Formats: sequence, structure tokens, C-alpha cells
Amino acid sequence: MFIVTVVFVVKPEYLEQFNVRVRQQAKDSLEREAHCHRFDIAADMADPCKIFLYEIYSSEQAFEDHLASAHFKSFNAATLDWTQSKSVNRWSGPWV
Repeated sequence: MFIVTVVFVVKPEYLEQFNVRVRQQAKDSLEREAHCHRFDIAADMADPCKIFLYEIYSSEQAFEDHLASAHFKSFNAATLDWTQSKSVNRWSGPWV
């Protein structure tokens, strides 16, 4: 499995719009990508503008296919100006 974690810091004035759009992105990824197995969204309890994504794909190639998808490109373009920062980490697993 290939795991991706993402942390966004969203500009407060765009938080509501971002939340709607990221939920749609999760739905699109799970429904349209056979190799996307999980796409969880969480908000930091102390700072709701800090959004955490936890995604699981069959392989690194499946994640690369995700990045090339029309729905990801649309999400990325729509939310680029709504965020202060974005940090992406890649993981292998599971190790249990």
C-alpha cells in the first residue's frame, strides 16, 4: 500500500469553500479511482483552518494517476489561492 498525508493551512476567509471542495475531492477520488482505497479528512481541534488528509492507494503509480486526474487538477486549481501552505508526505505500509 502507498499512503499519502497532506496538511493544508487554509486562509480563514476561504475555510467554508475549502471544506466543501475537499469533501467533493474525497468523494470523486473514492468513486472514480479504483486504486484509491481511503480518503479521510480531519480538522485540527485547536485550529479548524489546519486540515489533514489521509489517503491510501494501491501503489505509488496509483497516486501518480490520481495527481493526473481531471478531478484532482480541478481541485488543486480551485483551492491554490485559498491556502497559506500545503505539506505532502508519502509513506509505505502497512507495517503491522
